[in-house]
Amino acid sequence: MMKKLFRFITKSCIVFIILSVLWVFLYKWINVPGTPLMVIRKLQSKNKYTIRHQWKPLSKISKTLQLAVICSEDQRFIEHHGFDKKAIQKAMIEYKSGKRLRGASTISQQTAKNVFLWPHRSWVRKGLETYFTFLIETFWSKERILEIYLNSIEMGNGIYGAQAAAQFWFNTNAAGLKRDEAAAIAAILPNPNRFLANPASKYTEKRKKWIIVQMRNYGPLILDKK
Repeated sequence: MMKKLFRFITKSCIVFIILSVLWVFLYKWINVPGTPLMVIRKLQSKNKYTIRHQWKPLSKISKTLQLAVICSEDQRFIEHHGFDKKAIQKAMIEYKSGKRLRGASTISQQTAKNVFLWPHRSWVRKGLETYFTFLIETFWSKERILEIYLNSIEMGNGIYGAQAAAQFWFNTNAAGLKRDEAAAIAAILPNPNRFLANPASKYTEKRKKWIIVQMRNYGPLILDKK
């Protein structure tokens, strides 16, 4: 009985690894049509839930938005290989000193979670997030990770991706976003269903100003190619 169970578990793990690698490998070229979060939000909604999502290649997404989200979410995105050890160490030091444990998820980790997994926290999801982060960092370039991130992330209630966010918040397209507009969208990413990019709340305005300063300090965005 134990041998059969062991064989079943082993075969299941092998099948999962093969399918997950193929899944990630296909998304290297195929654009992501939808995410688990979109489905979950639609199922959870008691009212009519409209999903706004239109894919745009990275070349058609404003450089200012690319820079804004990196400065807001993961300033060492270009340097690390999926996990920001410095941010994790800092978060642990702050937690041990009595402060609230804050997240240290990178853009790569957020992309893995958004595209392949569910939003609710658990040790199982965190383990899978680590696994998928390793896969996308292995098979995708930094440009592809950022492209999928900017096309899949939630940027408002029913708003997914840069194009939908640009149209909804500022009545423009993803390529036409100006610095203040890009910073405002990046400012709401911690909780896009609570905060407004336009008109900006006090929190959004404060965070937007901080992001603009970070953008100036960061300098030009250069994505290394693998």
